[in-house]
Amino acid sequence: MHGGWGGAWCWQKLAAEFDRRRLKWIAIDLPSSRNGAKPSTDLAADAAAVAATVHRDGHYILVGHSYGGVVVTEVAPRIPNLERIVYVAALVPKEGQSATETARTVRVPTKLDEAIEVDGDYLRLNRNLASAALYNDCPSAIASWAVDKLSTQTIASFRSKRTSGDSGVDSLYIRCTLDRAIDPLLQEHMSDRCDIVFDLASDHSPFLSQPTNLCEAILS
Repeated sequence: MHGGWGGAWCWQKLAAEFDRRRLKWIAIDLPSSRNGAKPSTDLAADAAAVAATVHRDGHYILVGHSYGGVVVTEVAPRIPNLERIVYVAALVPKEGQSATETARTVRVPTKLDEAIEVDGDYLRLNRNLASAALYNDCPSAIASWAVDKLSTQTIASFRSKRTSGDSGVDSLYIRCTLDRAIDPLLQEHMSDRCDIVFDLASDHSPFLSQPTNLCEAILS
């Protein structure tokens, strides 16, 4: 599950790594990150979209990046045959917490804070600041391509609270130590809620900047 302002497009380099290993994968566009989404589109809508892709006869690992960590935490109890949750520079809310509340657990200003702009019921990222916040370890061509694809994000998705209980499966947290969007200090705090921790010297978007290393970490 991609983070805020993103889409399934962000996983294509990581997906190629999975394909080379003959691993099946699913990536979707979260409803709250689609241009033209209704203002009321929230965490529940995102979790429902994930649950709708799941088949009863599969075995699953959920991977959530940034805001996507909130989504996988919310939907995990509804996924049959779930084996593990993997958080990549992600928010890991407690029950009753929203993404916004979780992000404020450790108050450290970031480049992402500088890039966020409010547009009514939506949040946008300033194009001139987004690359430094999200893609500082990526080649300039890839960073520019990704910035062009960024969408709006509903404020409702960040403010709606986790309602699910714990899934009971193992969790892996991949901390991105060069991150300028989710500060490493916040990631360290989030990782305390997980069973296994792996450090990756990466920006906020290792699926683009170092997909091979991210794939190996997910499968470790």
